[in-house]
This record gives sequence, C-alpha cells and structure tokens, in this order.
Amino acid sequence: MRIFKIDGTQVTEHDALAPMAAPGACERGYLWLSLTRDEFRTSLPQVQEVLQSLCGTLLLDLHVSDLLNDQLPSRYDYTSQYDLLVFRRLAASNGKEPSPKADTPVRGGPTVLRRVDTRPVGFAVFDRVLLSVHPEDGTVRDAFAAKLLAAAAAPDDRGRAAVPALDIRAVSSRMPSGPADLMLRVVNQIVDAYLDLRRELTRQLDHWQAELIDPRSRFTNWSALMDSRQSLYHLDEICEDQRGAIQDWIDALETLPTPAGTAEQRERELVMVRSRDVLEHIERVVHHVRRLEQNAETAVQMHFSVQGHRANDIMRVLTVLTAIFLPLNLIAGIFGMNFEFIPLVHKADGFWIAMGSMGVIAVVLILVFWRKRYLARPH
Repeated sequence: MRIFKIDGTQVTEHDALAPMAAPGACERGYLWLSLTRDEFRTSLPQVQEVLQSLCGTLLLDLHVSDLLNDQLPSRYDYTSQYDLLVFRRLAASNGKEPSPKADTPVRGGPTVLRRVDTRPVGFAVFDRVLLSVHPEDGTVRDAFAAKLLAAAAAPDDRGRAAVPALDIRAVSSRMPSGPADLMLRVVNQIVDAYLDLRRELTRQLDHWQAELIDPRSRFTNWSALMDSRQSLYHLDEICEDQRGAIQDWIDALETLPTPAGTAEQRERELVMVRSRDVLEHIERVVHHVRRLEQNAETAVQMHFSVQGHRANDIMRVLTVLTAIFLPLNLIAGIFGMNFEFIPLVHKADGFWIAMGSMGVIAVVLILVFWRKRYLARPH
C-alpha cells in the first residue's frame, strides 16, 4: 500500500491509511491511494472510511467487486460522485518476465509472445481522491510513483528546490493537476508498454517473414507462428476494449457542465487533451497490431505460393528430362526387339551409329527446350 498526498508541487508519502480519515488531514490538494488487490480486500473498511470523510460517498458493492476481479476486461462506469475505469496492463510492464502462477498455463513460443499477458488495473476517480487497485507486483504503481516523487523533488535551473509555478500550465507539465490527470498519466504509462511490445512483435514477425519467403529455407516453426497469430488476435481484443473504455470516459467528460472558474476550465481542458492523447496512443497500437496480423497472414500465403512455385519448377525440369529420354528409350526399345533382321544390327559400326543418333536427338531436344525457356533458371 502506498499513499500520496499531492498539493501543487508538493508530494508527501504516508505510511498509514487511518490518519487520512481524520478531519483536516487533507484540507488542500488530493490523495492517491494505491493498493494491491489483497491489500484492498483487507483494507476495504479503512478505504471506505477515508472516502466517506473526504468525498462524502462510498464505493458501490458492484464497483468493489469489479476492482477485485482479476479477469475483468477494460471498461468504464460512472456514478454521480465518481468514475470507475478498469484498464488492462501487460503482466511484464517493467520489462521482466512475470512469474507464472501454479494454475496458469505457460505460453509457448518466443519470449515476446509470453509477454502478451495482461492484468487489470482499476481506478476510482473522485474529486479529491484517486483510488487505484493494482495486481500483486504493482510495477506500474511503483514506476509512476518514482517519477512523481522525482518530479516533486526536481530542482530548478539554478539548482534550488522546486517552488510552485505561477502559471498552471507549467505545473501541469510536471505534476498532475488532479485525480483525473493522475489517472490518465498512469494509463498513458500502461499504453507505452504496449508500444514497446509492438516493436518487439514487429522484429519477431519480420524475422519469421524473411524465413517464410526465402525459397531455400525449410520453415518448421509453425507452432510458434500460430501462437503469434493468436497472441495478435488477443492483443487486438484487449486494445479494442481499452479504446472503448477511454472513448466512454471522453464522452462522459464532454457531457459535464462547463466549469465557472478559469482555473477549473483550464484543468478540464488539460484532462480532455490528455484523454485524447491516450486514445490516440491506443489507436496507434490497434492500427499496428492489425497491420501485423495482415503481414503474418500475407507471409504464410506467400510461403505456400513460393513452395508451390518451387514445386512447379521441379516438376517442369523432371518433365523436360522425361521428354528428352522418351525418344532415346524408343530407339533402345526398337533395337532391343527379338527379330533376326534389324537394320544396323549386323554392321560393325551399327552401335556407334545408333548412339550418335541418340546423342544428336538428345542435344536437339535440349536446345529446343532451352530456347523455349523450359530449362531456364528462375531469377
């Protein structure tokens, strides 16, 4: 469990959850409560107490079940008091391989395919609290928390400690302006992991495509190729759910009434811009994944086309050789007949005359077939 109090450019991490529910504990700024699923399950009464104290509302039981569900797809829901967003992240978001569970089958194939495994991250966005529920490793939370603490402690150009900026745009470029902005930054970090995975999948599929198209290679890694196609289909479904969830979030923001103050209006615009940026990143992943699916399918079709063309070349050569030896077999069969009087049989030079005639016929046929490009080597 990690608890952060964010006030302007100041970020303070707290160890205990109970003091946050005391009156006056968070008069300014907002809280980021980040817990794993087991921590959220055991600390649910304390979390509800903090939400009741700071926001005047509680999490609904159905939303609590959604946050505790490890198999829930990406989705968006809302109430009059808070918004709920579930977003699936890669199980190896920090670049390391996830440790497989006892009841989880190990995916075969290359290492990059085993990374197409996701876990849901749940966000409950209140006016003054962001509640995030993570898988047990919490890599996304810890990575972003490190960035958040580093941004809060970053010195200015003269080496002095950071001070609150006069312009809210300067603050927002470094520190989240509110719970919604903080949630979108964490989601954007999750999407960046998909962009990195996209590059690794591209390199792997390019390698297989080169092997499939090479006519001299004998591609045998069909099981890994089929696994990669299934992984791409799975990744496409995940990204489609993510895009639908973010689009629903944006549609809900657009239906909200226009804020009265200038600062609130600027904060709303910042959240909208960041939401559209996250949506654009997801659409890039979806577009690239679908292109990889098409490339994989095209590579398989080209492989069978090349193999069919190679088989046709082999059959053409064998047919030409058979056509060359057919007249020679005919001559040999005629002279092998069991007759007493056959021309050239009783002559001393009859054998050489027959062999010369057979050689001339073979050379003429080879020249004719070469002229017709039946024996030409394909480029």
